[in-house]
Amino acid sequence: MLGLVEIIFLYTTLAFILALAVPFNGVLVRLRANYNPKGLQLDAEGTAVPHTGPVVKTYFAMFRRVYRLEGIPGLFKGLMPTVIQTFAVTIFVILFVDTEKPRHSKYRAPDSGILGTLFYAILMLIISLPNTILTNRSVTTPVKLGYFNVMHALRVLLTPTELKKPWIIYLTPGLMAAQVLHILIIVLVLGPLRRWLIPEFSEASPTLEDVSVVRVVLYTVVAVVITALITPLEVIATRLSIQRNHASAEYNSVQQEVDGDAEPVEDYGGDEEVIGHEADPYLGLADCAKRVIHEEGVMALYRAWWLTFLGIWGNAFF
Repeated sequence: MLGLVEIIFLYTTLAFILALAVPFNGVLVRLRANYNPKGLQLDAEGTAVPHTGPVVKTYFAMFRRVYRLEGIPGLFKGLMPTVIQTFAVTIFVILFVDTEKPRHSKYRAPDSGILGTLFYAILMLIISLPNTILTNRSVTTPVKLGYFNVMHALRVLLTPTELKKPWIIYLTPGLMAAQVLHILIIVLVLGPLRRWLIPEFSEASPTLEDVSVVRVVLYTVVAVVITALITPLEVIATRLSIQRNHASAEYNSVQQEVDGDAEPVEDYGGDEEVIGHEADPYLGLADCAKRVIHEEGVMALYRAWWLTFLGIWGNAFF
């Protein structure tokens, strides 16, 4: 059990990391959620018209666009749900996970054996999925959300049906499937290969004396293959997470209607939104993958793949 000084140091470090991570994660969510068709579209009369939304294909181009349109406050959208999830997961891992080196990340769960790690990862998915949805929607919405006005934020981010029946968000088409596949690849494939190739870094106090360069190179190859498998799942999960359930017919799947007696909302400046949206909802994981490839090209499923690779590779050593 950690002492008071260690706990204070831990949460101070987490606060510093979040101050850096939230803006970069928000840009990543926007980049992967951005709808950028490669061809012409048809209007209501069947006439071909060019796409009029933002054409942003790189991470740093999206970063500049967010800063230009929404400023510093826009870079910190999604801060509150991220803070809540991070601190809650940290407390859970410290108190309940029996391991010499407690850790939790997207690409490496606490080492508690394959079955234990798989159970932990699925449990954390069930607990954190609503928060992930709220985070991604708060990042991509053009509406300004206060940090402490919870009910107003929920009315903006969730449809009336989702507010009345919160469990519906678990039934978001394809989202749970994408997340579970992601977990299975990490826990059943990446984890065992990491422990086999570089077992030194699974110890509480790893030493570099016995580290084999050849094994590190082999693990790097494994990281490349895993990146190729899970980056599309991450892009698809991002698209599906911002897709609202049971939205009214006059709104598209990623816009939220505001009741007539609701409080007025304030948007980030101008009529120009940071990202473009697909009007027609995706029907599931396979439908999302097929339509993204057909409409935007296969490389749209690999946006910011290098960040996924760095996450996989770095989490093995640090």
